[in-house]
Amino acid sequence: MKASLLIFILFFCTLLSCVKEEDDNFIFFLHNRFLEEHKLDELHTEFGRTEYLEIINELKKREFKVISEKRNGNVNAREYAIGIVNQIDSLIKNGTDPNKITVVGTSKGGYIAQYVSTLANNPNLNFVFIASFRSSDIQNIPEINYCGNILTIYEKSDPFGVSALERKITSTCKIKHFKEIELNTNMGHGFLFKPLKEWIEPTIEWANGNYNLE
Repeated sequence: MKASLLIFILFFCTLLSCVKEEDDNFIFFLHNRFLEEHKLDELHTEFGRTEYLEIINELKKREFKVISEKRNGNVNAREYAIGIVNQIDSLIKNGTDPNKITVVGTSKGGYIAQYVSTLANNPNLNFVFIASFRSSDIQNIPEINYCGNILTIYEKSDPFGVSALERKITSTCKIKHFKEIELNTNMGHGFLFKPLKEWIEPTIEWANGNYNLE
C-alpha cells in the first residue's frame, strides 16, 4: 500500500496501547457513504474528493487519539456499530471515562454513530451527528434511540440533513446535553467532504466537553 494511502486505524488489538493516560481524549470518526465504495482519491461527480485523511489529521492536531478506518463495501450500519461499541467498552474497562470518548459521524457515518448511541446506551458518551437525519427517519428507522451528549450539525442547503429535535423527543434516554447547529455554507451535502472549520470547530469543542456552544 502506498504511503499516501495509509489510513489512521486503531483496532481492538491496539486499543490497550492507547490507554496510557486516563486523561486521553478519544474520537471515533465514521466517514460518509461515498468513501465506502470508492478509493481515497476518487472524485464525487458533484462534491469532489472526500478529504478523509485531512479530516483525520485535523482532529489529530487537536491532540485527540483518533480511531477510524476507511470502510469498504456497503456495510450494515447496525452491525458495524456493534464493533464500535465493543471498542468503546474496552476503553472504558481500561480506565477511560465515557465523557472523554466522542463518536463523530458524517452522513452514513452519522447513522452508524446513531446506532452506537442506541446500542451503547451510555448517557455520558459524546456524539456528533453530521448531516444524518431526515424527518422520515422516525418512521423508517424507529429503533434509533439517542443516548449521550448529542450535537447535531446540518447544512441548510442540504436535503439530507435537517433538525433532529424530533428524534430527541422520541428517545427514552435522559439526554443531559443536546445542541443543534444549522450551517449556511451553501455547499449542499458537499460541506462534509472537507474539514471545514464550520463543523470541525464545534465538533472539537463538544469532544472537549464544552457543551455551551453559541
